[in-house]
Formats: sequence, structure tokens, C-alpha cells
Amino acid sequence: MKSFAIKNSAIKRLLAFSLCLAPGLFLAGCNRSVVNAQETAEAASAGAPPPQDVETEIDYDNLKVAHPEEFPIATAGEHTATPELNVTGQVQPDVSKQVQVPSLATGRVIEIDARLGDQVKKGQMLFKVRSMDMSGAYSDYRQAVKNEELTKIQLDRAKLLFEAGAWPKSALEIAQNAEDDNVVVLDTTIEHLKLLGTDPQHPTPIFEVDAPVSGTITDQEIQLDTAVQSYNLPTPFTISDLSHVWIVCDVYENDLAQVHLNEFADIRLNAYPDRVFRGRIGNILPTMDPNIRTAKVRLEVENPGIMRLGMFVTATFHGPAAQRYATVPATAIVHLHDREWVYSPTSAGAFQRREVVSGDTLPGDMQEVTSGLQPGDKVVSNGLLFQDTSENKR
Repeated sequence: MKSFAIKNSAIKRLLAFSLCLAPGLFLAGCNRSVVNAQETAEAASAGAPPPQDVETEIDYDNLKVAHPEEFPIATAGEHTATPELNVTGQVQPDVSKQVQVPSLATGRVIEIDARLGDQVKKGQMLFKVRSMDMSGAYSDYRQAVKNEELTKIQLDRAKLLFEAGAWPKSALEIAQNAEDDNVVVLDTTIEHLKLLGTDPQHPTPIFEVDAPVSGTITDQEIQLDTAVQSYNLPTPFTISDLSHVWIVCDVYENDLAQVHLNEFADIRLNAYPDRVFRGRIGNILPTMDPNIRTAKVRLEVENPGIMRLGMFVTATFHGPAAQRYATVPATAIVHLHDREWVYSPTSAGAFQRREVVSGDTLPGDMQEVTSGLQPGDKVVSNGLLFQDTSENKR
């Protein structure tokens, strides 16, 4: 019984020691977990990337605002007008009325009697050339004259001898053929001198060039003491008749449907914007410029005397019939990234951004809209304020 009591007391002491030791072990384990968590967090903050700040994507074509009643709304009006297409162009000469003035003789220019931009008359002298071609032509002419005179004498002698029976007919025929050949050569040399514009009876080494037509000198390629070659390019002078000129315009591919042959267009010179001229569409070039995708359109117009070559113009092509367009306040249109936009209210306080194409400016600070809007549609009357609001939401 005594040993059993001793064992019971030992067991009680062991249980008491265990109960005292368990809380300490539990607290030590918790402290170790906390330390491990702190070490893990510190390692993550040192090497791991920062947390991502995710933004929600905004649809800028359909925006919602907190107070939609603060944006003034305007109703698109109606405007009836004939569709117009404005393009830029340049005054150019009518190539069918241009005449190149070449030099028919090779030599050195010793005198110039006309200058670039001068008005000349047909037959007026333009310049003079000292040429060896003239000397050679006169030499050929004098030789042809002497040869023809010799063969004429031989032919007359052959005829007398043939009539006296002392000369065969074959010899007479040879003399006649020689005379005919030399007559042809003589006539050719005379025509050569006439082509050079000189008199066979008054030989001179100076070649004179006259204006073949009346007009304006639009190009000059010679100076004093410069050499010229016969029929060589570029020619010394170019004479143009500027009573009728061409207006050559660049029309984009998407606008070609509004341009038709033999229709008329209004022409305004940049130098004289208050004057309007009418030109007929004479040609639409069948090829396109591969870089800017435009076609050349030629307008034929009578020159009142103020159109100068190289002037810039604005040509207006008119449509076949009047069309109905919407009108909005000019402030309702926002120009952004080479495009034009308006904002229209929708349900639940949202606004829709719509792309439009503006037309002419109308009285009262109104703007014509040719595409993207219909009369009666609602728009924000001051689009810039709405644009600023949408930009602040970005």
C-alpha cells in the first residue's frame, strides 16, 4: 500500500509539470510563427514587385457623368444647300497654244531682241546667231550655180552638134541628164537658204530668228554669247497664247464622283478673292498620283488678263441638286486628332461621342454638318466643356 501511494504521488507531480510546460511550448510556437510571417513579409517586400494598381477601362464613346443637367443641350437645325467640293489648283498654260522657237542654224548668239515675259508679234525678230551653217549654205549655192551654168553650156553644144550630125543622140541625152541634175541641186540650195530666212542674192553669215506666232514669251533658254544648236532641246524661246489658260486641280480619289466632264466650276484666285470666274471641266486625267491618291482635273477658262502662270486658285465644284443638312452651334463641334466630333445625350445620363463632317460656316455662329448628324438630333452645345470633363476622367 505504501509503494502504491508513492507511485500515485509521482504521477501527480509529473502531470503538474506537464501542465505547466504546455503553455510555454504553445507560446513559443506562436512566437516562432509570427517571426516566420514577419520574415516572409520582409523578404516579399524586398524582392517581389509592388502590388498592381488595376484601372477599369473607360469607353470614351459612351461616357456617364455625375450631373448631366449641367451640360447645355442644343437641337440640330436644318439647312438646304447644293453640295460643293472645294479643291486647290494652279494656273498653267494651254499646251495646245504653246509654240517652241528653235534655232535652225548652229552658232553663237550675238543679239537678243526679246526677253522672258515680253509680248511679241508674229514676224518680230527674237535673236540673231552667227553661224557657219549660213556660210556653208551660200558655198553650196554658189557651187550649184556654177555647175548648172557649165552643164547648160555643154547641153547647148551637144544640141548644136547633134543637129549637125556630128554628135550621137546618147551623148545628147547624157548632157541633158547632167543639166537636169544640176538644176535640182540648184533649187535645193535655194530652198535651204530660204529655210534659213536669207536672200540668195545677199549672202550673210548672220541668221535671224523671228517669232512664228503672236503671244507671250514664257520660257527663255539663251543668253548673249551662248552657243545654240539647230533643232536642239531645250529650245531658245517658248511662246504661249495666254488668252485661254488651264486650271489644273488635284481631286482626291474619294471625291471624284462629284466631278464630271463638261460641267462648270467656280474659280477664285488667291490674289483676287473677290472675283469669281467660271471654267469648264475639259479633262480628268486617267491616272492617279500613287503618293497622295489624287487625280488631275483640268479646267479651261478664258483669261481676263489677270491670270498669271503659277497662280494658286480655289476651284468649287457644284453638285447636281440641293440637299438637306443639319446645323449646330459652331462650339458644339470638337476638333480632335484631325477629326470632328459632337456629343449627344442618351438615356441614364450618358453621352455618346459621334464623328461628323462639317461644312460651311453659317451666320449666327452656326456650322453646317454634311455627315454624321440629322436635323432634330440633340447635341451638347459646348463640346469643349464636355471634352475637358472626359479628359479629366482619364
